[in-house]
Amino acid sequence: MTAAVDDDLWSAIGDPTRRRMLDLLLADGNGTATSLSEQLPVTRQAISKHLGVLDRVGLVHATPAGRERRYHVDEAQLARAVAQLASVGSAWDARLRRIKRIAEVIQRTKDQRATQQ
Repeated sequence: MTAAVDDDLWSAIGDPTRRRMLDLLLADGNGTATSLSEQLPVTRQAISKHLGVLDRVGLVHATPAGRERRYHVDEAQLARAVAQLASVGSAWDARLRRIKRIAEVIQRTKDQRATQQ
Protein backbone atom coordinates (compact mmCIF):
# COMPACT_ATOMS: atom_id res chain seq x y z
CA MET A 1 0.00 0.00 0.00
CA THR A 2 1.37 3.43 -0.84
CA ALA A 3 1.60 6.22 1.70
CA ALA A 4 -0.83 9.10 1.32
CA VAL A 5 0.63 11.90 -0.76
CA ASP A 6 0.45 15.40 0.69
CA ASP A 7 -0.72 17.50 -2.27
CA ASP A 8 0.11 20.81 -0.57
CA LEU A 9 3.64 19.63 0.13
CA TRP A 10 4.13 18.50 -3.47
CA SER A 11 2.59 21.67 -4.87
CA ALA A 12 5.18 23.62 -2.87
CA ILE A 13 8.04 21.42 -4.06
CA GLY A 14 6.71 21.45 -7.62
CA ASP A 15 7.92 24.99 -8.25
CA PRO A 16 11.48 25.11 -9.66
CA THR A 17 12.35 28.32 -7.79
CA ARG A 18 11.31 26.80 -4.48
CA ARG A 19 13.32 23.64 -5.20
CA ARG A 20 16.38 25.79 -5.95
CA MET A 21 15.77 27.71 -2.71
CA LEU A 22 15.67 24.45 -0.76
CA ASP A 23 18.93 23.40 -2.43
CA LEU A 24 20.57 26.68 -1.42
CA LEU A 25 19.27 26.51 2.14
CA LEU A 26 20.48 22.93 2.49
CA ALA A 27 23.91 23.81 1.08
CA ASP A 28 24.33 26.91 3.25
CA GLY A 29 22.56 25.61 6.35
CA ASN A 30 20.23 28.62 6.40
CA GLY A 31 19.54 31.89 4.66
CA THR A 32 17.45 35.03 4.50
CA ALA A 33 15.21 36.35 1.75
CA THR A 34 17.97 38.83 0.92
CA SER A 35 20.74 36.22 0.72
CA LEU A 36 18.56 33.97 -1.44
CA SER A 37 17.59 36.80 -3.77
CA GLU A 38 21.29 37.51 -4.33
CA GLN A 39 21.73 33.95 -5.61
CA LEU A 40 18.57 33.64 -7.69
CA PRO A 41 17.13 35.65 -10.59
CA VAL A 42 14.09 36.56 -8.47
CA THR A 43 13.24 39.67 -6.45
CA ARG A 44 13.46 39.66 -2.68
CA GLN A 45 9.67 40.11 -2.52
CA ALA A 46 9.13 37.02 -4.69
CA ILE A 47 11.59 35.07 -2.53
CA SER A 48 9.60 36.09 0.56
CA LYS A 49 6.39 34.79 -1.00
CA HIS A 50 8.07 31.51 -1.94
CA LEU A 51 9.44 31.17 1.59
CA GLY A 52 5.92 31.72 2.92
CA VAL A 53 4.67 28.78 0.83
CA LEU A 54 7.53 26.57 2.03
CA ASP A 55 6.88 27.64 5.62
CA ARG A 56 3.15 26.86 5.41
CA VAL A 57 3.87 23.25 4.40
CA GLY A 58 6.55 22.91 7.05
CA LEU A 59 9.56 22.55 4.74
CA VAL A 60 11.29 25.60 6.22
CA HIS A 61 11.17 27.37 9.57
CA ALA A 62 12.18 30.93 10.33
CA THR A 63 14.07 32.46 13.22
CA PRO A 64 14.17 36.24 13.70
CA ALA A 65 17.62 37.67 12.89
CA GLY A 66 17.65 41.42 13.35
CA ARG A 67 15.36 42.98 10.74
CA GLU A 68 15.17 39.76 8.76
CA ARG A 69 14.19 36.18 9.29
CA ARG A 70 16.71 33.38 8.89
CA TYR A 71 15.23 30.27 7.27
CA HIS A 72 16.40 26.68 7.59
CA VAL A 73 15.06 23.46 6.07
CA ASP A 74 13.05 21.10 8.25
CA GLU A 75 14.91 17.91 7.40
CA ALA A 76 12.21 15.67 8.89
CA GLN A 77 9.57 17.21 6.61
CA LEU A 78 11.93 16.94 3.65
CA ALA A 79 12.53 13.26 4.49
CA ARG A 80 8.75 12.80 4.57
CA ALA A 81 8.53 14.27 1.06
CA VAL A 82 11.32 11.98 -0.15
CA ALA A 83 9.54 8.96 1.34
CA GLN A 84 6.33 9.95 -0.42
CA LEU A 85 8.17 10.30 -3.72
CA ALA A 86 9.80 6.88 -3.25
CA SER A 87 6.39 5.37 -2.51
CA VAL A 88 4.84 6.92 -5.62
CA GLY A 89 7.83 5.77 -7.68
CA SER A 90 7.47 2.20 -6.40
CA ALA A 91 3.76 2.17 -7.19
CA TRP A 92 4.43 3.36 -10.75
CA ASP A 93 7.22 0.82 -11.19
CA ALA A 94 4.76 -1.94 -10.25
CA ARG A 95 2.14 -0.57 -12.66
CA LEU A 96 4.68 -0.41 -15.48
CA ARG A 97 5.79 -4.00 -14.82
CA ARG A 98 2.15 -5.14 -15.07
CA ILE A 99 1.68 -3.19 -18.32
CA LYS A 100 4.85 -4.77 -19.71
CA ARG A 101 3.61 -8.28 -18.84
CA ILE A 102 0.25 -7.59 -20.51
CA ALA A 103 1.98 -6.23 -23.62
CA GLU A 104 4.23 -9.32 -23.76
CA VAL A 105 1.20 -11.64 -23.52
CA ILE A 106 -0.52 -9.73 -26.32
CA GLN A 107 2.61 -9.91 -28.47
CA ARG A 108 3.03 -13.67 -27.87
CA THR A 109 -0.62 -14.22 -28.80
CA LYS A 110 -0.13 -12.25 -32.04
CA ASP A 111 3.06 -14.17 -32.83
CA GLN A 112 1.34 -17.52 -32.22
CA ARG A 113 -1.55 -16.56 -34.48
CA ALA A 114 0.83 -15.42 -37.20
CA THR A 115 2.75 -18.71 -37.15
CA GLN A 116 -0.48 -20.75 -37.25
CA GLN A 117 -1.67 -19.07 -40.44
